Amino acid sequence: MSGTVLREMRESDLPALFEIQCDADGQVMAAFTSTANDREAYLAKHRRLLADDRLVRVVVELDGEVVGSAAAFPLGEAGDETHVTYWIRRDCWGRGLAAAALAAVLEQVPTRPVFASAAHDNAGSIRVLEKNGFRRVGKERGFAEARGEEIEEAMFRLD
Repeated sequence: MSGTVLREMRESDLPALFEIQCDADGQVMAAFTSTANDREAYLAKHRRLLADDRLVRVVVELDGEVVGSAAAFPLGEAGDETHVTYWIRRDCWGRGLAAAALAAVLEQVPTRPVFASAAHDNAGSIRVLEKNGFRRVGKERGFAEARGEEIEEAMFRLD
């Protein structure tokens, strides 16, 4: 991972991150996307998230270019559960970048448990979670916007 930098996300990163998540194959693998191809909605949502001090956000740079991100965020009815997410540009998959970014996020999250989920057939994402100590705790069905159908989602927990 020579030339890789993990750093705090800045607003100036958002346009590059939007373009990364516009990749159709990446969207299918991620399955659960809410602002997939709407630039203004994406930027507005992520500007709000950048202002939320409860979130931990890490950007992945490879040779000076933004190639992905990872984050921890509150979820649940009372916002009392911490969940994680990550997205790496498709041409950089398989290099350990997502696992490294998630590890960097988890170093900044002192509370446990932490929760995550992945489409049941997203082997790469499941590997990222398992490399970071998450264990599978169940499954749910949910509507995957990027696939236009309900799919099985693997649920994970890190204690």
